[in-house]
Amino acid sequence: MVGGEKASEKHIAKLRHTYPYIKVINGYGPTENTTFSLTYTITNTKIDGPIPIGRPLNNRKAYIMDTQGSLLSINVPGEIYVGGAGLARGYLNCAELTAEKFVHNLFCEEAEARMYKTGDLGRWLSDGNIEYLGRIDDQVKIHGYRIEPGEIESVLQEYKGVRQAAVQAREDKSGNKQLVGYIVPEGVFTGTCL
Repeated sequence: MVGGEKASEKHIAKLRHTYPYIKVINGYGPTENTTFSLTYTITNTKIDGPIPIGRPLNNRKAYIMDTQGSLLSINVPGEIYVGGAGLARGYLNCAELTAEKFVHNLFCEEAEARMYKTGDLGRWLSDGNIEYLGRIDDQVKIHGYRIEPGEIESVLQEYKGVRQAAVQAREDKSGNKQLVGYIVPEGVFTGTCL
């Protein structure tokens, strides 16, 4: 579960109410850091706000930073960076993307230490947990897959007869996300498919 999603809060609240004796943990972390970087144990049976994504696991690090790379204090939103044990070496055959996302960790004494720029927005809470606030870009996650709507828009705009395109992730009444594409045609729209 990604913290902050309303549908998940509702489901977790129902689970905690139905089975108050089980331990429920919200795990957060990108695949680039061996899946889980932070966890938060959900103890309340009544959930009335966003569920924190937690604190770093043993041998893991988490930072909230601004666009200049400065650490941010409690309640100030910024990008979540993760590091420590489990951090990948980079992306296979993608040196440019690796250099962009896996950066030197200035806050660690080890010379080779790096951290990963998640692209997620978060803030430290006063209790030492991090709250997930969304993305700093347009990336969306549907069924666990990362999707860049801008890439789909670019492909749609390559079609003859399409002047503009926009793609959004929309939720149905059940809270399930799906991609929806919109186009502005060049000239008269004939009603035919692309």
